[in-house]
Amino acid sequence: MTASNRFDSAVERRPSLVAWRLAVFAVFAINGATMATWVARTPAIRDALDVSLEQFGLLIFGMAVGSIGGLLVSSHLIARVGTRAGMLGGVLLSLIMIALVGVGSAQLGSYAVVLAALVVYGACMGVVDVAMNVEGAAVEQEQGSAIMPWFHAAWSGGSIVGAAIAAGLALVGVGLDLHTLGIAVVLGVAMLVADRGLPRHRPLPGLDDDGDGPKRTTFGQRMAIWREPRTIVIGLVILGMAFAEGTANDWLALAMVDDRGVDEATGAFYFGVFAVAMTTGRIVGVPILNRFGRVPVLVGSAILAIIGLTTLILVDQPVVAGVAIFVWGLGASLGFPVGMSAAADDPERAAARVAAVATVGYFAFLVGPPLIGFLGERIGLINSLWVVLALVVVTAVSSPAARERGAAAREREKRAAKSDTKADAGSPAA
Repeated sequence: MTASNRFDSAVERRPSLVAWRLAVFAVFAINGATMATWVARTPAIRDALDVSLEQFGLLIFGMAVGSIGGLLVSSHLIARVGTRAGMLGGVLLSLIMIALVGVGSAQLGSYAVVLAALVVYGACMGVVDVAMNVEGAAVEQEQGSAIMPWFHAAWSGGSIVGAAIAAGLALVGVGLDLHTLGIAVVLGVAMLVADRGLPRHRPLPGLDDDGDGPKRTTFGQRMAIWREPRTIVIGLVILGMAFAEGTANDWLALAMVDDRGVDEATGAFYFGVFAVAMTTGRIVGVPILNRFGRVPVLVGSAILAIIGLTTLILVDQPVVAGVAIFVWGLGASLGFPVGMSAAADDPERAAARVAAVATVGYFAFLVGPPLIGFLGERIGLINSLWVVLALVVVTAVSSPAARERGAAAREREKRAAKSDTKADAGSPAA
């Protein structure tokens, strides 16, 4: 069989672009729902294990360590088995671990079992995060337009559904073990269905010269990613925005209660405003990305986040605070997904680069909360947001590194040219 025939055969066996895109949406949503299942039941897990806040913090730290480990090995694993197998195996194993967390808490009362399960779950989460972002970037390259923020919006949607299910089951008294076992089965079946829409072969840009399959990279080549200036600077883009997002997730409600004197329900409402802004930004950001490109969008996003943070810090007024938080959320919404797209511009080493920048982002999620807490004890949580603002400025300065390259740049130029042509055609003749 000639190289051309092998190439055509690979194309024929791939699912349609629509099915592929829907499958990736499903993987993001399943991953979000899995995370929400654990997060929403943390009070019940703590009570079942009868542990202190310090001991429970160690469980969370174990999951974070597992996540970093998963991110560090993900590019090597994906280079060996591919993104499809990485997503399928990672999601199914993570669901088993979530079920084990529920059974280990409710039935066994074993701290060691829950800790081990969360470490493994964190590792699976790290691998799946890289694999699904690489797959999402491949969909972008195949269809010739940005869509990554919508995939991340699907993750948010999945987490909302997962949290709502958890809240409902907790309200009617369903135990941890039944909840986690049931959700593992349901999401496991959903993942098996989604897997049918994923291609069995890597996207076309990654084929060998003879058309036989993905280009192979060595361990040394994948590790050399960490010495690439562009990859490191894209990591800084993600660092600032991940810090802005993670700080709101962990501290916003408490900051409004402690430093602005609102009640607990109002603090939760303010966090809800941020979450809605994040989801809104990711939904409406795609057409803006396709029209203007990554760098203007990242700079504009950083400016919005800076305006929102500055207003929240300096103005102590409830309505203004709500508007400022919404603007902050809009600004923080696109940094992570756009950074992932930029890291995956070159399909040959996409997994290694996505793993590298995702590791930087997870570092922000891991180190950011304790840093803000440490500063909050001394200068107040609201004033500690100046650190977040400074890192968002770093994002704005670093944004040119995310400029489209290669095929991604050519596709955006074509879209911009078509848009300009349509505008000219609709204008009255002079």
